[in-house]
Amino acid sequence: MSKYSRFWEFGRKIICVGRNFRAHAKELGNEVPDDPIIFLKPSTAYVREPNKIRLPPNTNELHHEVELGLVIGKNGSNITEENAMEHVAGYCVALDMTDRDKQTALKKKGLPWSLAKSFDTSCPVGDFLPKEMIRNPEDVRLWLKVNDVMKQDGQTDCMIFSPSKLISFVSGYFTLEEGDLILTGTPSGVGPVSAGDRIEAGVNELSSIKFLIE
Repeated sequence: MSKYSRFWEFGRKIICVGRNFRAHAKELGNEVPDDPIIFLKPSTAYVREPNKIRLPPNTNELHHEVELGLVIGKNGSNITEENAMEHVAGYCVALDMTDRDKQTALKKKGLPWSLAKSFDTSCPVGDFLPKEMIRNPEDVRLWLKVNDVMKQDGQTDCMIFSPSKLISFVSGYFTLEEGDLILTGTPSGVGPVSAGDRIEAGVNELSSIKFLIE
């Protein structure tokens, strides 16, 4: 068994990328960024099956966002794009759960998004997929269903910034450490979920997760 099979138990940080799919930026009325938009989640955001995704306090609109997660397997800073994938141990399917109303209100005030993005259970993750199982992370299908209805269905070749570009960019600011997780952005189709809804999401047909909202 790989030492990364329980990366969520020892990884120190979750580094997230916003607006990395043009269609997603468009559906929210956001500009396409010139550089990656980066925010962080604490390790307390992790949740695993059979636990549930909990609605954050005073939320009116919790959104689902399915993403490909990069599990870091080698420490590094100022990593070049050419060497970036050497620092990846594997992958996982992940969700970036977002309190959309709160995020919109915070953005209007010029304030950080932390309360909207980093609450407990805001980062559901699936099983660790060794690097060999995904030969090309730029050719992966990401999909998500709510109550058995397909809501998101996209390909990572539509990313604005590739995984290697993201690793290089992030490592210029934060030293990447073993077990860290980078969420690479979500395709279009994000939308609200409510208590009692069931989310199912996956990476290709390799791995899937199921979570109940409470």
